[in-house]
Amino acid sequence: MNRKQELQTINNKLDKLRRRLEKAKLEHNQAVMVNIKWELDQLTKQKAEISGQQARHNSSKAEKIKAMAFNRVLSKAEQADMGKLKKTVRGLVVVHPMTALGKEMKLSEVTGFAPKKF
Repeated sequence: MNRKQELQTINNKLDKLRRRLEKAKLEHNQAVMVNIKWELDQLTKQKAEISGQQARHNSSKAEKIKAMAFNRVLSKAEQADMGKLKKTVRGLVVVHPMTALGKEMKLSEVTGFAPKKF
C-alpha cells in the first residue's frame, strides 16, 4: 500500500473513532472512552509519521528537480501538446503547481525542468 492510500485509511479510521468517542461521551461510558482515546493517539502518531515520510520524499524529489540546469514556465500551447514537447526535450520534468511537489517547490505556474535549454 502506498503512502497516500495508507493516509486515507488512517483518516477513515480516525473519523470512525471520533464518531465512536462522541457516542461514548453521550452514554457516559468511561471504559470505552479510554480505549478510543488510546487508539486515537496511536493512529495520530502513525499519521504524523507517514506524513513526515511523504514530506521528506517530496523535498528530496524537489531538490533533484531544482538541481536541473534549466527551467521555465510552459506556455498554454506547450501544455496542450505535452506529448510532442516531451518527445523533443529529453529528460523534461513537468511540475504542476497544484500537486504536492508543486506546492513543495512553491510554484505558481506549470513549469518544465530539463538538463538542457529548451
